Amino acid sequence: MSEVLKIAKRLFGRRKGRPLRTGQSALMETLLPKVRIELPEEGGLDPFGLFATVPEAVRLEIGFGGGEHLAAQAAANPSVGFMGCEPFVNGVAKLLTQIEAQKLMNVRILPDDARLLLDTLPDGCLETCFVLFADPWPKKRHAERRFIGKENLDRLARVMQKDGQLRLATDVVGLAQWMREQVTAHPAFACLYDGPQAPADWVPTRYEQKGKAAGREPDYLIYKKI
Repeated sequence: MSEVLKIAKRLFGRRKGRPLRTGQSALMETLLPKVRIELPEEGGLDPFGLFATVPEAVRLEIGFGGGEHLAAQAAANPSVGFMGCEPFVNGVAKLLTQIEAQKLMNVRILPDDARLLLDTLPDGCLETCFVLFADPWPKKRHAERRFIGKENLDRLARVMQKDGQLRLATDVVGLAQWMREQVTAHPAFACLYDGPQAPADWVPTRYEQKGKAAGREPDYLIYKKI
């Protein structure tokens, strides 16, 4: 795994913010080991085998932030397995709090770079992938660090099943346009929706609410794997 990280561009910022609360720290010690995705040293990972009960489908959220959307999706779809990737420790701790409070049995977490997970998954295993309110990397010299780009779209195209959905959202105009251009140029995806209306099963995130309070309106983009 270390070799992958050496050659990969860094796609995320800081790893940790404010000190964790006592309860959050305890969950990092007790609950995280139970729900953490352990990547194999060699070979691939069977995502369906991560759960006590084999799920009918597997979905992935990349950069789940505080985990509000992921936890709500998992609660509403108990027969589906959810994987979430988030390198920010405080976000992981917040999701763990929700997993414990709601007794969610269908969530697994990789507290690290999502590319490490994607590269171990088998072809066509994901039903849906979410990339919501990702770091916009607004400076031009950092644009190549944005998650949605050719290399990661190639990764997603390989692991997503036919007709699976790639759901994107952002309240940064420049990032929305960037994602449109990147996904439209990729032959594996076709646009299903692009506009201001959130999906019917949408759960507002903390970042989304902060953006709206500041006067920024989100764009929601949904693509189909073809």
